[in-house]
Amino acid sequence: MQLQQVNSQMHSWVSSGGSEILSHTLNRHREILQDLTQEFHRLRSNFKARQEHALLLDFSDFDGAKLDVEEGVSSEEHALLKERAALNRNAGQMDTVISQAQATLGALVFQRSTFSGINTKLSNVGSRLPTVNHILASIRRRKSMDTVILSLVAAVCTFLILVYWLSK
Repeated sequence: MQLQQVNSQMHSWVSSGGSEILSHTLNRHREILQDLTQEFHRLRSNFKARQEHALLLDFSDFDGAKLDVEEGVSSEEHALLKERAALNRNAGQMDTVISQAQATLGALVFQRSTFSGINTKLSNVGSRLPTVNHILASIRRRKSMDTVILSLVAAVCTFLILVYWLSK
């Protein structure tokens, strides 16, 4: 601003018959003003771009009412901010589901170790007492029969679904 005022005063002096040194100084000041103006515009646009970028990336608390009141917020920015808020909510929900799954995994691992310990203790008791060993053997046979029957039912169901799918 001040450089523009100085340039305009120097221009009036040069046009009223000023020296060549003053004319050369005026030209140099004009070049400097032009360079500074270009740099200012470049920096301002760069600053605005970074500000918009930061607004979109650091957006954590979405307040749609506040955003509607603010001036200068385009519909594109509004849509991007809504999308960012939805992504943040979804990421929070995924974190919750993952933590629940990890808790469930921990519980299942604990159950497995508990049942493994029980199985070991029953085997020890069965080896010491023949009657208990006989009961455990019949439980194992029944368990293996149940596994075979369940496998056959699953295979038949899969076969029927495949036949149904191929008949369409």
